Amino acid sequence: MKHVVGISLGSSERNHVVTVELMGEHYKIERIGTDGNMNRMIEMIRELDGKVDAFGLGGMDLYIYAVDRRYEFRDARRISRAAEKTPIVDGSGLKNTLERRSIEQLAEQTDLFKDTKKVLLMSAMDRLGMAQAFEKVGCKMTYGDLAFVLGLPIPLSSLKTLAMVARVLAPLVGQLPFTMIYPTGEKQTVNKPRFPRYFHDNDIIAGDFHFIHRYMPGELPGKTIVTNTVTRDDVEFLRARKLKTLITTTPEMEGRSFGTNIMEALLVCMAGGKQELSEEQYNDLLEKLDLKPRIVELN
Repeated sequence: MKHVVGISLGSSERNHVVTVELMGEHYKIERIGTDGNMNRMIEMIRELDGKVDAFGLGGMDLYIYAVDRRYEFRDARRISRAAEKTPIVDGSGLKNTLERRSIEQLAEQTDLFKDTKKVLLMSAMDRLGMAQAFEKVGCKMTYGDLAFVLGLPIPLSSLKTLAMVARVLAPLVGQLPFTMIYPTGEKQTVNKPRFPRYFHDNDIIAGDFHFIHRYMPGELPGKTIVTNTVTRDDVEFLRARKLKTLITTTPEMEGRSFGTNIMEALLVCMAGGKQELSEEQYNDLLEKLDLKPRIVELN
């Protein structure tokens, strides 16, 4: 049996293990949180290096995207170097393939985009593929990169503007401690609303679930969430906040959806790869697996 492990900077309360059969092969998929402890992440990766088939780097990204170029996060580079034998990926390959495909499938197979929708994407630098797909299907966008990453009340409405801002900020942001720009450890379990107007003014709230959970207001009646990495408790949290629909770009596995980092590690494992795959290889595997967005009507 192949073994895929996601080592996350996030809360250990979200740990989970499942066994699945895909294309005639059994896979053990495990998520281990380290409660914001980067040194513990490095220790665990070194301990499991060469003993498991692929790592997902969870709760943080290896790269930040400035639309047409990418920059490494210094903290993530230090952690990823602990894996010398086992391939390690952060999910960015699937954000640019699976998430793009998911929006296209929703446009083709549902009425979600029948009318022009206003979308708040928490961070386009984190999910460029999703941002481009939303724009392609005609959505009116609000990008929350400055608001939710840096705390600046400046919404962005186009990827062209984001690209100009990102080329200046991305190299600087990549050098900051990751805990300054993303909710890790206990912060992932605490809701601390920020800029509620951005949420209320849009029909769809999209992007990283921890960003959404951290900053969303007390109630969002009638809204749709497009995200991933949700547990049963997260679904109930959203239902209590009166959201209408939850859509996850990764499939449900025994009551939860895993993050793109773990799903990307799974695909690398299936391909027998030693590093991240090409866009063509990811799309080929996704086609064979026939993965579709999960849609849950909450209220």
